Amino acid sequence: MSKIALMGATDIALDRLVASDANVRRIKAGISVEELAEDIARRGLLQSLSVRPVLNGDGEETGKIAVSAGGRRLAALKLLVKQKRLAKNAPVPCIVKTEGIEEEDSLAENTMREALHPLDQFRAFKHLQDAGLSIDEIAARFFVGAQVVRQRLKLAAASPKLLDLYVAEELTLEQLMAFCVIDDHARQEEVWHSLSRSYNKEPYTIRRMLTEGAVKAGDKRAVFVGVEAYEAAGGVILRDLFQQDHGGWLQDVVLLDRLAREKLSKAADELRAEGWKWSEFACEFPYGRTNGMRRLPSMAPQISNEEKERYDAALEEYDALSEEHVSVDELPEDIDGRMGELEEIIDAIEQRPAIFDPADMARGGVFVSIDSNGALKVERGYVRREDEAPVEQRADSNSQHSGSDENGAHFFSMRASTEGVLTADADIEAETPPKLSDRLRMELSAHRTIALRSKLSADPEAAFLVATHALALDVFYGSPQHSCLDLTLRSAPIGSHLPGVGDTPAASILQEALVRWQVRLPQHPAELWSWLIAQSAEDRAALFAFCVGFGVNALYLPHERRNAAFDHADLLAEHFVLDMRDFWSPTVENYFGKVTKTQILDAVREAKDEATAQMIDHLKKADMAAEAERLLEGSGWLPEILRTQNFDTPAIEAKHAEIGDEAPAGSDDDLPAFLAESETERMVPEAAE
Repeated sequence: MSKIALMGATDIALDRLVASDANVRRIKAGISVEELAEDIARRGLLQSLSVRPVLNGDGEETGKIAVSAGGRRLAALKLLVKQKRLAKNAPVPCIVKTEGIEEEDSLAENTMREALHPLDQFRAFKHLQDAGLSIDEIAARFFVGAQVVRQRLKLAAASPKLLDLYVAEELTLEQLMAFCVIDDHARQEEVWHSLSRSYNKEPYTIRRMLTEGAVKAGDKRAVFVGVEAYEAAGGVILRDLFQQDHGGWLQDVVLLDRLAREKLSKAADELRAEGWKWSEFACEFPYGRTNGMRRLPSMAPQISNEEKERYDAALEEYDALSEEHVSVDELPEDIDGRMGELEEIIDAIEQRPAIFDPADMARGGVFVSIDSNGALKVERGYVRREDEAPVEQRADSNSQHSGSDENGAHFFSMRASTEGVLTADADIEAETPPKLSDRLRMELSAHRTIALRSKLSADPEAAFLVATHALALDVFYGSPQHSCLDLTLRSAPIGSHLPGVGDTPAASILQEALVRWQVRLPQHPAELWSWLIAQSAEDRAALFAFCVGFGVNALYLPHERRNAAFDHADLLAEHFVLDMRDFWSPTVENYFGKVTKTQILDAVREAKDEATAQMIDHLKKADMAAEAERLLEGSGWLPEILRTQNFDTPAIEAKHAEIGDEAPAGSDDDLPAFLAESETERMVPEAAE
């Protein structure tokens, strides 16, 4: 058998070369001709062209040479000539063939080569970096973004064991990317070892396990402290180069809590310096912490004409921009920036702290915490019962400090007439005849009680007034003894059973209403009756409803037997057409992490279907809970205890139609994205030449 003889390359002038119609590459793919020209200019031509002489009709050579394999390289060379960076007759190394099928040569060159394995590319980038090239230089030389280079370098730095598994195709590229959210090789291998015995090796599960115990950058504590301050204090942030991580994960939770408390403590000290007796701070206070405290009256700070004009102009422009771009999914950068500036102007006027009487401040205090958006939350003007001033002192203070703005509206809910009332009462007491015997007083008071009951039971309007007075005394003053009506509310201590309830929308609405009433009501319970008499029927009805609302107790406690009360709560929910979807949705924290796997699957099965439940029934409890939260997001599913009975009756449907509610989502949603994904394409650009 004769040995194979390889043909050597021959230099042919570039101006003699023409593109061949036999070249099989017709569709543009991979890097552009411009990028290929830049690469040839940097490092020269790395691969010879395969050519054949061009023949005329008689089979004679014309002097032109057709490039059958290497058409893109030829186009790149001619582009360099056009740019006057290469001589038009520059010698080009070519392998000249005269035998065989020309199209076969072109096809073989494009199909016989094998693309570089991704890991080889990752390691090559790492070698270039070790040789002294910066990330930007590597990106420029291979016409990729700097972020792509960072990703390749991150993958190359993964645990060698995981890289070997990737080469052996026991680990997908997506899984490898998920492992690279941290740099700790030992932890990477530990997680892989635990997952190797599980059916669920999805990338999201890997990321969740690796970031377990860390705090998301969107956590209100992280936003409040600030990422820069956290890192300056030595805190570590885990970042994901391959997915949107919304700022990453803060790994040192103890440090974050300490920084948050220090910042809150400093703010509390500054606020106490305003003249307050005390200030308390916490990242989050339990719901109901102000129970039994009185809210001090205050007045809004005066604004100048110039400030009012600036405020009105900013508000008008903001509303105009909002209306103009109401249908736009994403605001243009300049519009977004301008609306941000307008919001700052508006907030600077609207969020100025109220003005309190210095004498009140000396008895009152401030609560300092973090709101749900990560901003400082300041609640001024609360007085503890033990710090309340004597009645006479308050009366003097009222007459001295009650005032009104230029529109006549009272800033302080103080009664200048209180002093006169107290004096009259004192005179009456002084003129009282000698004390009667206890027995006689009891008998006479019984007659009076019966008479009052008779009158009150026949007068609905007066009964309503007396009930409102008694309830308001109980809710706002904790002083039911100031009413002759034995009517008190027993409000369940919800905060002690559910610490996070204070951040819910319903709690925020209730707290805002409570503050508004606290500011309007008189300071002392003895003044409440006169105040009620002076109010409109609408205001008295509104106060009555608010107080009654505080008495609702549908809270389940295992040591109590209140089935009849729970039945009434169901009827009340029906009456209001209560839709708990407006107030609650299932998460790992509030539901799935606290029930059994069977209950999780039942929820998914009910909200979706049996097929969806089967997709997660093999998972461990923690993974199943996390996936159930994702699957049921936006589904409208509620556990039985939160559902309103007869919710689908015609009357209730009609009521929902009036307020524009939609029916709960059905089970026809799309399957989870990760279950429909195909094998991820390798992240490798086509060979440069």
